[in-house]
Amino acid sequence: MLENVRNSNHKGPILIHTITQKGKGYEPAEKSGDKYHGVSKFNILTGEQKKTTSNKPSYTNVFAETLIKHAHQDTKIIGITGAMPSGTGLNKFEKQFPDRMFDVGIAEQHTVTFAAGMATEGYKPFAAIYSTFLQRAYDQVVHDVAIQSLPVRFAIDRAGLVGADGPTHAGSFDVTYLSTLPNFVVMAASDEAELVKMINTSVKINDRPSAFRYPRGNGVGTNLPGINETLEIGKGRIIKEGKKVAVLNFGARLEECKNASEILLKKGIDITIIDARFAKPLDDKLILEIATTHEVVITIEEGSIGGFGSHVMQLLSDRGIFDRGLKFRSMILPDLFIDQDTPEKMYEKAGLDSQSIVNKIKETLDTNIIFAKNKV
Repeated sequence: MLENVRNSNHKGPILIHTITQKGKGYEPAEKSGDKYHGVSKFNILTGEQKKTTSNKPSYTNVFAETLIKHAHQDTKIIGITGAMPSGTGLNKFEKQFPDRMFDVGIAEQHTVTFAAGMATEGYKPFAAIYSTFLQRAYDQVVHDVAIQSLPVRFAIDRAGLVGADGPTHAGSFDVTYLSTLPNFVVMAASDEAELVKMINTSVKINDRPSAFRYPRGNGVGTNLPGINETLEIGKGRIIKEGKKVAVLNFGARLEECKNASEILLKKGIDITIIDARFAKPLDDKLILEIATTHEVVITIEEGSIGGFGSHVMQLLSDRGIFDRGLKFRSMILPDLFIDQDTPEKMYEKAGLDSQSIVNKIKETLDTNIIFAKNKV
């Protein structure tokens, strides 16, 4: 076809309409229902994928099932996705509410603007989008949602590193680009129970946009709360109280923080662990209390520079906390795209695993900062 176009004597524009067949040429993919759209490592000869099984619920399923429960009680709740019904779990929502689920195709910008329009008419839209794909609709998020302070709920799947989905699907930047916007509520779930509470909370937010992020994969196996249990906006929680060092977690690194705490305790270092829950608004009171009663404050998140840690640092700077000698470190994703691997290995490479937390704390405690005055 391309050769025909190249050799054509036609003087005007030529439209090429190509219909692709997903999986074509690889028999296991052709026979697969999803045509190998998203795969883990697999045997090239047989097509067998190396998948692990778990009794713990996936975050995606927890989102879908919780939203369905709310939708049974509130007819204004609708689901919107951009060609990712199965990836976001909204295919389950659609089975029960076919008239309240909208798949707008591979058009994230339209997903957001459509959600904004529905919000103006009193509906409660949940726009379920992968973090990396929401980037494509940032202009719409700003102009069609945030400036008008419309109560669109963004369910941001694939937050952080995503294992088999690789660097193209890594959710690295959403906290940074959403937390800079006025009027937004930005949350990150540390486990599946927290995700339920954040969904519950977003249902009640009717005066501004909100977003809650959650990772690819399974939860930690905790009991799930009911749909009436909500969070106080901008309030974190204390997981463990220690001395000298405080770790402020935002997102699903909480278990790694707990593991690091156990390792450090054996070395005589008893740390405080905070689950921040909110990047915006911050829990100013809790953060300032922690910063004035500890020698070291470390933030950790599954996101890039400019996110939760940057906002905490700005708060501490504005309040003059650094003038008192506080040691502060922010653990974030490194400035590179990390290749596909297991999530564990990817986070180890990123320096966000439990051993990296231990090392960061020890290095910070051992640092002696000397301020030398210039002699006149």
